[in-house]
Amino acid sequence: MSAAGGGSALQVHVIRVGPGQELLGSLQAFVDERRLRAPFIITCVGSVTKATLRLANATATNTNQVLHLSGRFEIVSLVGTLNRDAHLHVCLADGEGRAVGGHALGDLQVFTTAEVVVGEASHLLFTRETDERTGFPELVVQPRGVPTWGSGPGHGPPDRR
Repeated sequence: MSAAGGGSALQVHVIRVGPGQELLGSLQAFVDERRLRAPFIITCVGSVTKATLRLANATATNTNQVLHLSGRFEIVSLVGTLNRDAHLHVCLADGEGRAVGGHALGDLQVFTTAEVVVGEASHLLFTRETDERTGFPELVVQPRGVPTWGSGPGHGPPDRR
């Protein structure tokens, strides 16, 4: 197990991705533009017409367990971390309510909208390193420089009023 102790402050960002846009690429561009260093999905609601998912039985040496979806799907869940090598899982429901999910590889073409709330752990840094046990690049959480406030007048945290 790997964890960064002490917790972290939370910054909240919201993005709406419009019809025809690719969701994963749009989220990665959003993270890059804002220079987010420990971003993750808080929630997402929307719909897509296409998706490419890696299924649970794929391994690092057999990554061809991929499902290409086409049609109209509601996003019923989108979870994961959004650092440079994003690790997102999505669950989609078709017009009859049947659900399918997996690791989002991309090609998530937005149908009507994707309204995404993104959090950032502002005192942490997310990176990925290949884990010899899994063969996949796995999350590494590190503390990043946290300001230490001096004592006395004018040495506290900034006034946020």
